[in-house]
Amino acid sequence: MSNIHDFFTSRNTVTNVSENERKQTANYLETIKAFARTTYKSIYVIDYQKKGFEYVSENPLFLCGHTAEEVKEMGYLFYFNYVIPEDVELLLKINTIGFDFYKEIPLEERIYHSISYDFHLKNQEGKALLINQKLTPIFLTDEGKIWKAICIISLSNEQNSGNIRIYKKGENKIFKYDLKGNFWKTEEKIQLSNREKEILRLSVRGYTINEMAKPMYVSPDTVKFHRRKLFEKLGVTNISEAIVYATNNKLI
Repeated sequence: MSNIHDFFTSRNTVTNVSENERKQTANYLETIKAFARTTYKSIYVIDYQKKGFEYVSENPLFLCGHTAEEVKEMGYLFYFNYVIPEDVELLLKINTIGFDFYKEIPLEERIYHSISYDFHLKNQEGKALLINQKLTPIFLTDEGKIWKAICIISLSNEQNSGNIRIYKKGENKIFKYDLKGNFWKTEEKIQLSNREKEILRLSVRGYTINEMAKPMYVSPDTVKFHRRKLFEKLGVTNISEAIVYATNNKLI
């Protein structure tokens, strides 16, 4: 049977933190709290030395009817209470393969990698919502182990749990994990044309197809053509899904 300690692998055991390392963190939570006040996404911070949550934002998506302080106190018990059982096992697998991948990265590059994945979280009514979580390290120990990491939670635009991807800042390639074959593969990050980006930006502002045509200096049929190509490229069926996908994957 799985337990909380399964989330804290020996690959990333943080025992002692030096005084010099602690100085990195002076007042950093105030910045994260300010960020949390400006976004609809849920945010929390993991402390791998204390094996729990150091901060949980008030944004309701991740709280499942609790207060932020209650979720913080629950720590990793929260996952066992509100993640569906098969996805708890998925999260444990992600934990293992993620740290296996991470230990192969040169020390000086580790801070620039983020991992993204989807899992089902039960809300207070018991309904399972598919959410996306992005985890990125914010503080490393001198040995290069993750000491603290920030997690950003939003609704997923995918159909199923999994979708494990690792991104490196400044690179167009994505490392994607094949759950059936149990291996990592490399993919190119989707590149949008200027027209496709413009359609997304105008759509976010609530423009209709006819309203887009004028500032784009094209006909409505041309807007429809580029929008259709955008949907095909992102693998979505409507503009709402396209906006969520592009936002979650930093395409605009």
